[in-house]
Amino acid sequence: MTALILIEPAKPEDAHELAVLVGELLGEIMQATGLAAFNFDLAGTTARLKDWLEEGKYFVLAARDARGSNIGFAALAESHALYAEGAFGTLTELYVKPSFRSQGTGSRLLAAADELARARGWKRLEVTTPPLPQFDKTLAFYQREGFTIAGGRKLKRAL
Repeated sequence: MTALILIEPAKPEDAHELAVLVGELLGEIMQATGLAAFNFDLAGTTARLKDWLEEGKYFVLAARDARGSNIGFAALAESHALYAEGAFGTLTELYVKPSFRSQGTGSRLLAAADELARARGWKRLEVTTPPLPQFDKTLAFYQREGFTIAGGRKLKRAL
């Protein structure tokens, strides 16, 4: 039997708890890849998340267990592109605590993300997976959930 999991929009007062989960996500990626790819500062991340939630710039769906503890989240930002024919959502982060994985929580977060996307009039959702092959299971999860490979690789340049 699957445990009761509630998916709901995050509020600014959830910022600290969710920022802790962001740190767990980034730590997991860096440990698997052996690369110090992220600079994580809990206080700074908490402040940014709180501000962005208050300003409506960032959308976070929190997964909570029966006790009300945050066990995962999906974060989305609105983007615009001509190739996408208008506004679309970028799934910037999705994380479920390891002990809650393979229980449908990630699928439920994506279903809630779809609802949010439709409500905002977005044409599509896009996601970039963490590095492969270390995160082949993540890619497989997204493909099972209906995402298709769009090609290319995610690149960045610091400013």
